[in-house]
Amino acid sequence: MPLVKPITPHLWFDTQAREAAEFYCSLLPDSRIESLATLRDTPSGDCEVVSFVLHGQPFMAISAGPHFTFNPSVSFFLNFDPSREPDARARLDRTWAALAEGGQALMPLDAYPFSPRYGWVQDRYGLSWQLILSAPDGEPRPPVMPALLFTGEVYGQAAEAGAFYRSVFDGSREGQLAPYPEDTETDRAGALMYSDFRLGETWFAAMESGYPHGFVFNEAVSFLVHCRDQAEIDRYWAALSHVPEAEQCGWCKDRYGLSWQITPVLMEDVMASGDQAAIDRVTRAFMPMHKPDLATLEAARGED
Repeated sequence: MPLVKPITPHLWFDTQAREAAEFYCSLLPDSRIESLATLRDTPSGDCEVVSFVLHGQPFMAISAGPHFTFNPSVSFFLNFDPSREPDARARLDRTWAALAEGGQALMPLDAYPFSPRYGWVQDRYGLSWQLILSAPDGEPRPPVMPALLFTGEVYGQAAEAGAFYRSVFDGSREGQLAPYPEDTETDRAGALMYSDFRLGETWFAAMESGYPHGFVFNEAVSFLVHCRDQAEIDRYWAALSHVPEAEQCGWCKDRYGLSWQITPVLMEDVMASGDQAAIDRVTRAFMPMHKPDLATLEAARGED
């Protein structure tokens, strides 16, 4: 059986996917562009797809038009661990300065009760990052972690969602759980101030906010689930697809409004191959699908 990547965040840009990926890779170690491909004749026209790695975490990005806009409902923790790198604080500050240039600070870079150095910033492309100087004690977390903010209609459902996701993905486990200790102006005691959990090989954070932010999860950030066979596709689709009208091209939306892409490993292999004719054939076969049909895609890849 082929090796399967961890759950992969997928970022939707208007036209800047390659530019943004190159910018992010310039900021973090163990980062690189892995492949570039073009999907032709999609509903958004020709779309450039970029596969890249940030500090060991795989990402994908697409330039597919101005249909979706990033918001802070999904952000990415960047953990700077002084027990593993002596210049962690200085590197945090340098990374913050680069991400803040042309962007907006959502929480200023400062000392907070939970960390001596932390800030939340929305970069020049609108994507949100939480930079934190990690505590040297306790179980380490990966350098890059997706973070989900449950607000609006899904406020109060973060713990339930974490348990649900852990039931879907093999090899998952619970991590930290930090509720609000008492009622505040916007949050009730017991709501999740912070939590994290591992889904397969990928750590996620989840938080709740009762403040009326005016944003919810959307398709600007989705999560790719790489499947080796039709049985895996069927299993994840049955568990995660909750909104029939959102089903298209392997995309689905779960009961909390978070978007996923149930993707055969074959698709990534074809995109990385550089064989534009095969990419075009598989794209044409994939576009009309809701749930992926692996046999049809395999046939499309193999056509002369």
